[in-house]
Amino acid sequence: MILKRIQVKTAQDGLITNSYIVCDEKTKETMVVDPGGEPEKIIEMLNILKANLKYIFITHCHADHIGGINELKSEKDGKILISRADSEGLYNEEISLAYYINAENPELEADSRLDDGDLIHIGELEFKVIETPGHTKGGLCLYCEKERLVFTGDTLFSGTWGRTDLPTGNFVEIMDSITYKLMALPEETIVYPGHG
Repeated sequence: MILKRIQVKTAQDGLITNSYIVCDEKTKETMVVDPGGEPEKIIEMLNILKANLKYIFITHCHADHIGGINELKSEKDGKILISRADSEGLYNEEISLAYYINAENPELEADSRLDDGDLIHIGELEFKVIETPGHTKGGLCLYCEKERLVFTGDTLFSGTWGRTDLPTGNFVEIMDSITYKLMALPEETIVYPGHG
């Protein structure tokens, strides 16, 4: 597996978001996780890797995680994957909070809406979708048992968790998500968060 973290600035506020490129070394099938901004940086790395973009995986619908999605989709295609509960945020800035960071909402539809336990395949790599509501009602994490890693978006950071005071956030739900779903993963699991 090839894994690249690209730190991107989102819109005009200068917030830094971690976007990830996951590429199967044999097939070059690729997934981008949370293209939050600066899509040209992501596209450049995809070109360097000679990657075939299969999926654009969105951990949650906030604008700082979807800000580069229009250009990425237009340039490289790839199917947009997001939870059912957060899919409305792709075209509703009251949910994505695009106005809050002076960003434009992408205003597009997901290609697939994901549920807990769904499996995503990139070449020979398998990822399991884990529903982790709390930061948003439709927050998702993505776990790869073979590579012992999990992409957590804004559910879990180093030493803390995502805000729960924003629309559709819920403190009890995020604590349950972390305690019963993420802490249940094997201890050696490496966490790749949305920020930091």
